[in-house]
Formats: sequence, C-alpha cells, structure tokens
Amino acid sequence: MRILVAGAGGVVGLPLTRELIAQGHAVIGTSRNPDSRPELHDAGATVVRMDAFDLASVEHAIAESRPDAVIHQLTDLSAVDLEANAELRIVGTRNLVDAMRRYGVQRLITQSIAWLYADGDGLADETVPLREATGPSARTIEGVVAMEHTAREIPDHVILRYGKLYGPGTWYSPDGDFGRAARDGVFSGNGIESFLHIADTVAPTVAALGWPAGIVNVVDDEPAGPDQWLPVFCRWVGGQTPTGLSPGAGRGASNVKARNLGWVPKYPSWRMGMSG
Repeated sequence: MRILVAGAGGVVGLPLTRELIAQGHAVIGTSRNPDSRPELHDAGATVVRMDAFDLASVEHAIAESRPDAVIHQLTDLSAVDLEANAELRIVGTRNLVDAMRRYGVQRLITQSIAWLYADGDGLADETVPLREATGPSARTIEGVVAMEHTAREIPDHVILRYGKLYGPGTWYSPDGDFGRAARDGVFSGNGIESFLHIADTVAPTVAALGWPAGIVNVVDDEPAGPDQWLPVFCRWVGGQTPTGLSPGAGRGASNVKARNLGWVPKYPSWRMGMSG
C-alpha cells in the first residue's frame, strides 16, 4: 500500500514510518523542508515538501504521491503552544481532507486525543460526547472538534483518540517539559488521566488501516488520578511530589473497543512505563 504520513518526522510519525516500511508499505513522509529529515530518507521513505497551512502545497503533495491512504500525525507541540496546535488541527486537517477529496484518496487515519470527554460516571467510551469548549481547554477542544468533524468527511476514516503520551520524546518524560517542571517544583495534575506509552502508538495506528470506520480510544488499562500517578511520575523524573494531592476530577477513557479489535498494549499500566 502507498501511504502518505503527514507529520512523518514527529515523535509518533518516525517510528510509525519505520514500521510501515518494515511491513512492506511504500511510505511518503511530509516535511516543510525535506532536506532536514535525513532520518526519513534513511528509513527508506520518500519525502515530499508540504506546508499543512498552504492548500496548494498539500494538494501538490497528494497529487505527487498518489497515496492509497493518508495517516494524519500533524502536531505543533515543540513550544507547548496550544493555540498553534489547535490552528494546525483546524487548518491543516481542512487542507488535507480537501486535497484527499480532490484526488480521490479514500482512507484516512487521524491522530486525536482521549482526555476531553464530558464528565460522567465510569470510563468514557467512544459514544460519549466531548466537553463544551469553555474554560482553559476551550481552544484545544475547538481544535479537536473541528479536526474530527473534518476527518469524518472521508467516509473510510478512523480517528484514534490517543491517551496522554508519555515516554521518550514526549512532555511526560525525564527530558520533557513536564519532567523539568516536576524537578523545578512547578508541576501538578488535577485530573484523572488515561495514559499511553509512546511505544504503544505504532501498532494500533498500523492496524487501523484495516479497521472499520469510526472512533477508537487508544489508552492503557489503568486510568488514574494525580494522587496515584503523580508521585510515580515525580520519582521517575527526579522531582519532588507535591503535597495535598486529590483523586482528581473528570474521567478516564475505555479501551474496550481497541482491545476487541485486537490491540494489546505493551504497557497496560503507566506504572510499568514510569518505573525507570
């Protein structure tokens, strides 16, 4: 299969590209500057120039690569700029879907997030609506809602709602922004989280190429409040645990659907991934 990975050089995109090639797929990775991505060339991918904010650039990438499927891994998280990431979700996804429709590409796998569900009892499955776009998370919610709505214009779509990513290359790691914040004593958590180790992103994303259309939560088995996960995280990154931790608000996400589709996480609990 010819697969265009939008965001192929990212923390998920690069290992995903390598695995797709290992399984015999022809991968076309996108970059604003193809010459700056030698790791994609080394992996065996074809690299095309694409600026997700420029419709003409996106159309050229799709027209040049003629993919059978597109995997949307576009993010803008380098500076913890949630506004920039929301804008990329809105505009970048719109351009990607418009280009796919113009050139008849009918399969789309999209990265989304699993921590914006409306409050309620029990774990949230994929039928639970997202929260209203109010408060500090309003722009993030607006971006996710727009991205998912646009992605559904491709009939053969799968939206993967990843849990909070942790592990190498993520914010939740010893070298990540939140790891540094924990060591500086300025990091705290106030919500129930469903985590996902970065090593558990690739397998379900590849498998989703064969899954039926719809939304799938991709999270580990153990949602937890800050009174549980934050002390473990702080020990892992060498920080000091805040005092007065609460069980947290909100709700975790259910991974029953993903497991029924055959996915088994390598790290079923964040306790394993944050142990060393």
